[in-house]
Amino acid sequence: MKVYLIRHGIAAERGAYADDEQRPLIDQGREKTIKVAERLLAAKLKFDLILSSPLVRANQTAQILQKQGLAKDIQSFAPLKPDGEIEQWLEWLQKWQAKHRNGQLALVGHQPDLGNWAEMLIWGSIKRQITVKKAGVIGVELPSIGTPISRSTLFLLTSPKWLIYS
Repeated sequence: MKVYLIRHGIAAERGAYADDEQRPLIDQGREKTIKVAERLLAAKLKFDLILSSPLVRANQTAQILQKQGLAKDIQSFAPLKPDGEIEQWLEWLQKWQAKHRNGQLALVGHQPDLGNWAEMLIWGSIKRQITVKKAGVIGVELPSIGTPISRSTLFLLTSPKWLIYS
C-alpha cells in the first residue's frame, strides 16, 4: 500500500488571521498546487481517498487535488491538524487497509508533522531530518499487514519546484 504525504500549498502569512486555522491558500499557493496536481495526474497517480487536516489551507489543497481528478473522495481527519498523533492515524489505517490492501492514500497536512510521520514510518523514530515543502510530496510504501510499520520504504520525496519544472 502506498501513502502520499502532501503538505498544503502556500497560505496567507501567519498572524494575518485571528484564527490560524482559517488561513487560506493565496493565489500563488493555489496555482502551484494545481500544477503539482497536474503533474501527479500525468504520472498516472490516483488516490483511493484523500484524508485532509480540517484546517482551511489543507482542505483547499485537498479540494484542488480532487478537482484535478486525483481522487473522488476527501475526508476531514482531525489527527492531521498540527501536532496530531500518528497513533490515531495508524489505528484508522488498520481498519482501512483491511479493505484496501493495495490502495493509494493521500494525507494532506502540515510541516513538521508530515516529515515526522514519514520518519516514524521509515525509521520508527523522529529524527527531524525530513522537511516537506509547501505543496511537496512524500511517497511511502507501507509493509504488508502484520509487519512493523517502521519497515516502510521511502520511494518519493520531492519539492513542488521539481514536480512543476521537471
